[in-house]
Amino acid sequence: MRVLQVSAELFPLLKTGGLADVAGALPVALAAGGAEPRLLVPGFPAIRESLVNECAVAPVALPWSEGRAALLRGRLPGFDMPVYVLDAPGLFDRPGNPYGDAAGVAYADNHRRFALLGLAAARLAEGVDAAWRPQIVHAHDWHAGLACAHIAASRSRRRTEARTVFTVHNLAYQGLFPADHFCDLGLPPAHYAVEGVEFYGQVSFMKAGLHFADAITTVSPTYAREIQTSEQGCGLDGLLRHRADVLHGILNGVDYAVWSPAHDRSIAQAYSVDRPEGKADCKAALQRECGLDVKAEAPLFGIVSRLTEQKGLPLVLEALKDLIDAGGQLVILGSGDARLEAEFAAAAARHPGQIARRTGMDEGLAHRIYAGSDVMLVPSRFEPCGLTQLYGLSYGALPLVHRVGGLADTIVDTTLEDLAAGTATGFVFNAFNADAYRRALRRAFALWSRPEYWGRVRQAAMRQHFGWDDAALRYLAVYRDVIPAGSF
Repeated sequence: MRVLQVSAELFPLLKTGGLADVAGALPVALAAGGAEPRLLVPGFPAIRESLVNECAVAPVALPWSEGRAALLRGRLPGFDMPVYVLDAPGLFDRPGNPYGDAAGVAYADNHRRFALLGLAAARLAEGVDAAWRPQIVHAHDWHAGLACAHIAASRSRRRTEARTVFTVHNLAYQGLFPADHFCDLGLPPAHYAVEGVEFYGQVSFMKAGLHFADAITTVSPTYAREIQTSEQGCGLDGLLRHRADVLHGILNGVDYAVWSPAHDRSIAQAYSVDRPEGKADCKAALQRECGLDVKAEAPLFGIVSRLTEQKGLPLVLEALKDLIDAGGQLVILGSGDARLEAEFAAAAARHPGQIARRTGMDEGLAHRIYAGSDVMLVPSRFEPCGLTQLYGLSYGALPLVHRVGGLADTIVDTTLEDLAAGTATGFVFNAFNADAYRRALRRAFALWSRPEYWGRVRQAAMRQHFGWDDAALRYLAVYRDVIPAGSF
């Protein structure tokens, strides 16, 4: 089964969040499951500079007049399969992150940049590479949503038989643009309609994926149900309910070749569920690195996250005094909302031995935070899947989470019953408010005061397995369902 994965990010070369981890790990798992996957990514500098053994496949005609673009095929480090890179220097050769400049301001031509990514996917589906033609185009998040629309247009012209799968990683980020940008997208005029890409007078790349894809997936079973409600549907719940028969919730996996304390070269000391002693060394090393008091008896809480309201971080700030007064420590890695950044910076200045703050995306430090922390805080208002809590489980940093989305699917609360059964793996609160969060925080401190019980829960957490092998089998089943019998 020939499957083209289309993503704007790709670990380890370009990452702003969990999308990159998925795009990097899923193709490898699909190949292990018997598929023949390839990748299509934009030619951002980090990717373009890493491409080797490249050859030109075909030019890509732009829907507007200026500029040039071409599809290249080559190899990227860490991937056994060929990779297609959309080479368009005028669109992608820029500083900053994939979506905005160094100040965090979104590029004004993002609609062109990611429309062209979808158009390139359609050209591959039409067979511009004589050596390989996908049966399935799997588009990830709004940046690749127009791939589904372009391929639907190509099918209507009988240029391809390829089928499309669209994965929602976060419905809140929809790729919305003014209606007058539609003429830059290269789509048939009829696609700007309620039964198309139009969304309350704007163009929605997310809606393009949801409407035109042959199957829709999202990254956890609970989130698949939640986005069909008005509370979390972001205005698209009606469409999602209408397409519920092709909507699947498939939990993200963990690449344990990258996220395992037994093999992690970024951390101070390797350890495992059966030999956990090295975790104490990792904690002490993290405390020294971040300027915290080196105290084994202080429970260390970690946050590795974008600093946004969605991640529930105002709850952490509201209950920060509770954490400090109880003798806890906190290390934060991330950047985002200016107000949240300022408040965490001020808290670190007030409590230099108990709170440390680091900004940006530092992959090595992220690994050391998971290895050195006793608890990972993930109190998200909503969370499609969440990888932070899964990495926390692997490293024995017990997740403290809000019962929502993938967090609800993966973490078992430390109730008396689950403690007795040996199934508890973390701390879960139900209502999204400071009181509920504080109660979960108190449960964490209570368990910490009982080292024997803490060790049992940590052991249960580290024995959890959320590998990509299971997820890949689910995706392969979805692909088989959308390929018509006798095609290709």
